[in-house]
Amino acid sequence: MLNYPIGVQDFATIRKGGYVYVDKTDLVYKLTRGHIYFLGRPRRFGKSLLVSTLKYYFEGRRDLFEGLKIANLAQEWQQHPVFVFDFNLGNKKKSGGLEEYLLSVISKGEQDYGIPPLMKSDGSAPLLDAPMRFAHLVEAVHEKTGLQAVVLVDEYDKPLLDLLETGNPADEAQLEANRDTLRNFFSTFKAADAHLRFVFLTGITKFSQVSMFSGVNQPDDISYSNRFDTLLGITEEELYTVFAGPIEELADEQGLSVEDTKAWLKQMYDGYHFSQKLKDVYNPFSLLNVFADLKIKDYWFTTGTPSYLMRLLSKCTEDVMQYTGQWYDEKTFIDYKAATAMPLPIIFQSGYLTIKAFDRQFNTYLLDYPNREVREGLLTLLAGNYLQPTEDTKSWLVKMVKALEAADLDLVRRLFTGFLAATPYSMRPKKDEKDRELYFHYTFYLLMRLISCYTVYTEKQLSEGRADCIIETPKQVYIFEFKLDGTAADAMQQIKNRGYARAYDADPRRRFLLGVSFSSKTGTTEDWLVEEMAVGSK
Repeated sequence: MLNYPIGVQDFATIRKGGYVYVDKTDLVYKLTRGHIYFLGRPRRFGKSLLVSTLKYYFEGRRDLFEGLKIANLAQEWQQHPVFVFDFNLGNKKKSGGLEEYLLSVISKGEQDYGIPPLMKSDGSAPLLDAPMRFAHLVEAVHEKTGLQAVVLVDEYDKPLLDLLETGNPADEAQLEANRDTLRNFFSTFKAADAHLRFVFLTGITKFSQVSMFSGVNQPDDISYSNRFDTLLGITEEELYTVFAGPIEELADEQGLSVEDTKAWLKQMYDGYHFSQKLKDVYNPFSLLNVFADLKIKDYWFTTGTPSYLMRLLSKCTEDVMQYTGQWYDEKTFIDYKAATAMPLPIIFQSGYLTIKAFDRQFNTYLLDYPNREVREGLLTLLAGNYLQPTEDTKSWLVKMVKALEAADLDLVRRLFTGFLAATPYSMRPKKDEKDRELYFHYTFYLLMRLISCYTVYTEKQLSEGRADCIIETPKQVYIFEFKLDGTAADAMQQIKNRGYARAYDADPRRRFLLGVSFSSKTGTTEDWLVEEMAVGSK
């Protein structure tokens, strides 16, 4: 029975506590050969554990690495001075809070190495200038120990993300203050470069367009590097070797074959890609929880969507789902500019979209949801936030999918009508026809995408146009056409006139045509027509 390190971020605790550990120390050693790096990854992907691993390596704790790959690679285990700045700690929202935290870490370093702090000009008290104090500290420690210092910064962007897009003028002012504080502090790294052996920064986003690292020797950004794309997360090879026993145990618990269990794990938690190589990476947090609970369900997503992302999406006027299944230049989704006008970079960097393909000819990337866990979670969240229905979205979704699988179209209609009727009137736009059309288009796009988590949803481009929606179950094909303030008969006629069903002429499944009209006045279905096509009909 393996011991799973859920919530354990300290490398020494994992090694001493007998927890399962996926050995990536060969990549860690490769990383330590460099000088200054930045690594961006979604939350709960192991950034803090990596920082802890680097800390113990540079402190020369060879005993913790016995039996791991790095033990055969590293020849010297020097005890470098190591300074860790964990921006998950401290109150960065209050005025001066970030400076207080920086000074607390610096003060502890001064005490640990017996370095007198820089004093004010009158000698009355220590200087309250974090950059100057830290520059003095690393230089003095280098001179005292004969070894350059190592600086590890975990979640550097948290003092910014916690204050992003809150709508509070005080928070906006504090955001700018924190940005200035970080910029000034990071400038220390350039000034003290001769005294630094290694600098490593982690975060979710890279605020490259706001000059966050302007005072630093530019870090080597390895977030989407072929060299380190599997540094965090679990590869399929690692899953099938390290967790072979737990997979069998899970299969037995679920009453599935091992191969079906592997396929289910892949569908739910795989699909992340962090380079052009498209090496599959599974979500480590979800996998550990699956094997601990012996249940396959949402883990990563249900631990809480970051508040900064929800604030950003709530103010975004665009259809967020338009970003899925599209090709982009790298600069479009890598560089982050703090604005609601373009939320794609922060959605991508937060792990809700990932790279699905790379086109070398045009140097572009295809972005989409990583896996079912993320797709279902984000769509449910968007639907709840956008529509604010009184009925639980997940409960409605389960009933809808069962009704479709049973071809109970009367129940399908009642479910659609009831869900939309439960949407508050205040949520429906009233300005003009264009706004109303956009609202209903987005509403049903959301609902159909939700259904697609359990069935197949296609936006199929047909010879004479694009059907509004096609849903496929194992035994049925449903072809929808929607009309706002029109008639169901008009919608049905469009399906027929444009031959939306022709692509399924040879399909043995039952085929249903559904013409649906909606009322902008009532906010729900107004008219509904259903026709089942006879087998072999065209």
